Amino acid sequence: MVSSIESSVGTERKVVTELPGPKSRALHERRQAVVSAGLTNGFPIYIERADGAILVDVDGNQILDLGSGIAVTTIGHAVPELIDAVSAQVAAFTHTCFMVTPYESYVAVCEELAALTPGTHAKTSALFNSGSEAVENAVKIARLATGRQAIVVFDHAYHGRTNLTMALTAKNMPYKDRFGPFAPEIYRVPMSYPFLDGLSGAEAAARAIETIEVQVGAHNVAALLIEPIQGEGGFIVPADGFLPALSEWTSSHGVVFIADEIQSGFCRTGDWFAVDHEGVIPDMVTTAKGLAGGMPLAAVTGRAELMNQVHEGGLGGTYGGNPVAAVAALATIKTLRDRNLVGRARELEKIMLDSLRSLQQDVAIIGDVRGRGAMIAFELVQPGTKNPNATAAKSIVSYCNQNGVIALACGTGGNVIRMLPPLVITDEQLRDGLSVVAAGVRAAG
Repeated sequence: MVSSIESSVGTERKVVTELPGPKSRALHERRQAVVSAGLTNGFPIYIERADGAILVDVDGNQILDLGSGIAVTTIGHAVPELIDAVSAQVAAFTHTCFMVTPYESYVAVCEELAALTPGTHAKTSALFNSGSEAVENAVKIARLATGRQAIVVFDHAYHGRTNLTMALTAKNMPYKDRFGPFAPEIYRVPMSYPFLDGLSGAEAAARAIETIEVQVGAHNVAALLIEPIQGEGGFIVPADGFLPALSEWTSSHGVVFIADEIQSGFCRTGDWFAVDHEGVIPDMVTTAKGLAGGMPLAAVTGRAELMNQVHEGGLGGTYGGNPVAAVAALATIKTLRDRNLVGRARELEKIMLDSLRSLQQDVAIIGDVRGRGAMIAFELVQPGTKNPNATAAKSIVSYCNQNGVIALACGTGGNVIRMLPPLVITDEQLRDGLSVVAAGVRAAG
């Protein structure tokens, strides 16, 4: 278990003003004059510093972070190992462009990725800035390596906001609405969603495979792209057997299996990667978010025979694998390993599932509690049905925010509350946050 963090900003949730406070409101007025209205703020408090699982805003409120910047600050805020690594690298040099004059830290990150991602086969990686870039480049590589064009994705999927990744993403509003036309040759098939479809993993896989073979044709498919646990779509955990059946089908038809582990990777689910739960070995893995502790870094890691088919100069980007972000990734991976945060994720899972399943027995609006590790969610429904209850989700998020807890909604219907605490959160902090969530649920229900 992680011991209580000693923090210069305190370790307890503490609300000293209304939220947002006066200084945050003043900053928000400045923001509205110069920042595009297309960027939203779920909770318009302005953060001044942070430590562990606590954010401190400009008004001195201490906010408990159950979102980790959407699964980014997995090792917590203000981690000494990360601070030291980044500070030393900034003092040495901040940029050369790896494609112009390379440096060791880029190579070292790729070595770690080759060792950590599933499978013992030879692997190579390319580093980028964001999850969207990683997914887009994985698709490029798969198409080039197979000579095929079609990409298969799933209902409820979220893969990014670039033009290609918008096409891969399922949800229209706010991600796709009126931003088209989108990239072609994208085909969507049903996801395993046990709460709603009641199918076994084998049954759901058979349904998806039949859709692919009838509507696309296996010989046309370059890649099957899937989040092993869907993120923005609602933390949907497919039924056991679904992913292995898809992996077997792709292997038998020369289709590249791409696991989008951008939200679920790096110990978040109680394994280094979510596919590890069922022993699935993807052909390619995309990573970002938790990879570098808050610095912008993403990666595509895949079978060397696929990755190395790309012609010289076919992959790249000015900032991809920036040296500051690269050393941050190395420090993050070392921290995950040294502190056994994969084990800590499993401890957090038990606390969250026990609390939420107990709450589910008392209220009629929680239809499902699901997830793995420190990637847990509950789905809100109209009482007595499985119909989505987005109103309750908004109410719960608002209640949590007003009481100093970061809570995030997700789901295609906007009716899922997701929990993504830093893995260094203490038991006391987590239980405090869950008590606020429970109060919010009771108020909404």
